[in-house]
Amino acid sequence: MTETFISEKSIPVRERLIMALDVPSIPEAQALVEELGDSVIFYKVGMELFMSGDYFGFIEWLKKQNKKVFVDLKFFDVPATVGRAIRALSSKGVDLATIHGNDAIMEAAAKEKGQLKVLAVTALTSLDRGDLDDLGFQCDIRDLVLSRAKRALQIGCDGIVSSGLEASMLREELDHRLLVVTPGIRPVDNREEDDQKRVVSVEQAFRNGADYIVVGRPIRDAEDRKSMAEKIQMQIQSVFK
Repeated sequence: MTETFISEKSIPVRERLIMALDVPSIPEAQALVEELGDSVIFYKVGMELFMSGDYFGFIEWLKKQNKKVFVDLKFFDVPATVGRAIRALSSKGVDLATIHGNDAIMEAAAKEKGQLKVLAVTALTSLDRGDLDDLGFQCDIRDLVLSRAKRALQIGCDGIVSSGLEASMLREELDHRLLVVTPGIRPVDNREEDDQKRVVSVEQAFRNGADYIVVGRPIRDAEDRKSMAEKIQMQIQSVFK
């Protein structure tokens, strides 16, 4: 029997699904949240929405709807600047935020995070071996992810963003201390071709040790979005039953 690393953290099961609001405008995002209703509690708001309007007003709106918020802007800048940005997000009641996994940036973010949980990005799920070669990373993807995860934990970050393909390795090496948030989720019956190269199914991600999964297109592009979200919730429930 294949070893599993199911999350031991006391996270409500229905909060383990994070919906990526990858839509072009704030009104479209609000309409999608209202359409999904209680099928989704946690939302990721990223760069597309940041460029489209009143981003922070939208975050406040989400909090008023009793939703949790994951700000995915992958901060990469002078460490002091990143620290101030993290401090500002913490004051707005944001639950999760991403930064790049460089030591000085992680240190600055950890110092200013308050109640906000900071996630270090290890290796984007849109990258494969060829992409890393082009970027000058000669190490194996798994080695890169593990190295950054270990440093994130030592420095004081709360977790990492990691493909489900590496999650089990992280659990073997770092047990359950680190939050693992896994994007690139593709339900088994919805494995369309897109720009995500290192993908896993819902069940595989959680059995490999993810604490949360991030799902975007499979819900956003579904004919019945709420039904798709509920179907994924049922798949998650089956793992944690």
